[in-house]
Amino acid sequence: MGGRLDGKTALVTGGGRGIGAGIARVFASEGARVVIATRTVSRGEAVAREIAKAGGEAWAMATDVADAEQVRTMIAEARKRLGAIDIVAHNAGVFPSSTIARMKEAEWDHVLDTNLKSLFLIAKAVMPHMVRRRYGRIVVTSSISGPRVAMPGWSHYCASKAGVNGFIKAAALEVARQGVTINAVEPGNILIRRPGSREAREHEDAMVPAIPMGELGLPEDIAYAALYLASDEARYVTGQTIVVDGGQILPESQAGVL
Repeated sequence: MGGRLDGKTALVTGGGRGIGAGIARVFASEGARVVIATRTVSRGEAVAREIAKAGGEAWAMATDVADAEQVRTMIAEARKRLGAIDIVAHNAGVFPSSTIARMKEAEWDHVLDTNLKSLFLIAKAVMPHMVRRRYGRIVVTSSISGPRVAMPGWSHYCASKAGVNGFIKAAALEVARQGVTINAVEPGNILIRRPGSREAREHEDAMVPAIPMGELGLPEDIAYAALYLASDEARYVTGQTIVVDGGQILPESQAGVL
């Protein structure tokens, strides 16, 4: 155990796979007791078993973060399990592809509800608890897509993540004097598909040429940035984002990637 989160408790949404699972594992390895919230509870339970096998403490629960009642239940259950919530790592999100011409209004609503409205619902539910205790860390998984760059077919996703960055700035101001910080990590292209699978190879072939470091990131690369923002080392950081993208947003053109 590393100990940077010793004695702390954490709720991780979207923690059943990919970046969220990486965050849950890293937080637990650093001493946090973790509740994993995910729509597919079997995935969360599998991650919780891994954490337990490594000597940590974790529980899983099924939650749709776009549903206000389920979010309130999630926070209440996490408090029941943990006693208090020190950290929320809000990672749950969706990223389907659809051009504006083909996109149905329901598709737009689904992405904005899951990626952006959910952050409002979670902040509204957990911030009073953190303010009363005069301590709290909210860390959100944003993206370079929207705030920094964009691709056709992801207007809804880009809008949601740009909204995340705007939200954390305003929210951070509301609780800055109450010991609560709100920050985000902006991942670039991360290997969340099974290594060696066709989907993983296609993702690498498409995106690696645009990444100066020449490889996709790993979930743990995002998790360690989230760990810093969740720790007391970042007590004086709020309303900010950390870009973790292997240098992808740096070149002016593909010619700048050697």
